[in-house]
Amino acid sequence: MYITQQVLDNIEQKYGQPQVCHTTCVMSKIEFDLLKWSMRKGRAHDVTPFVFHNSNVAVIRKPSYPKGVYRPPSGGIEPGEDFASGIKREAYEEIGLHIEIEKYILKTYVDFHFEDEVVNWITHVFTAQSTTSDINPIDQKEISSARWATIEELETTLLSGLRSAPAAGLQYRAEIQNATLKIINAKYS
Repeated sequence: MYITQQVLDNIEQKYGQPQVCHTTCVMSKIEFDLLKWSMRKGRAHDVTPFVFHNSNVAVIRKPSYPKGVYRPPSGGIEPGEDFASGIKREAYEEIGLHIEIEKYILKTYVDFHFEDEVVNWITHVFTAQSTTSDINPIDQKEISSARWATIEELETTLLSGLRSAPAAGLQYRAEIQNATLKIINAKYS
């Protein structure tokens, strides 16, 4: 993995210590093969920015998702890329917005399983702000649509859609979304 502990220490110094959780996820062969393909350059992580504008959060939909399923954007830091720049690049590619990163709030260690194979992965979740509301995905091959969602939608219909999706990866995204919303809600309650 090319994200070193020194890089993460620097990110934590700048954006704060995240809450940490551990989980497992059993995948289908197709999902697991796609995961392993995404690791071809040594990647074993994703960054997930919860991008706010006013009280809404940007969400994306990929062409393969079941109808109505949306989630916050995510992607990988490229080898040699500055971590914060990578988060901003991923947000721009998937939602077309320039963002300012606020806080590093969640680090999730997940073991993805298929039969007797295991991939260790880390999801890094950040909060961020956008100064504009004009969502327009740049990577229209990967992203079929993007929109703003309320916190209530993220906690109810969008979370339910992820949880009931047939893909284990989307169910994992539901776990990430739920844990992040608990942290965000605790901060403002």
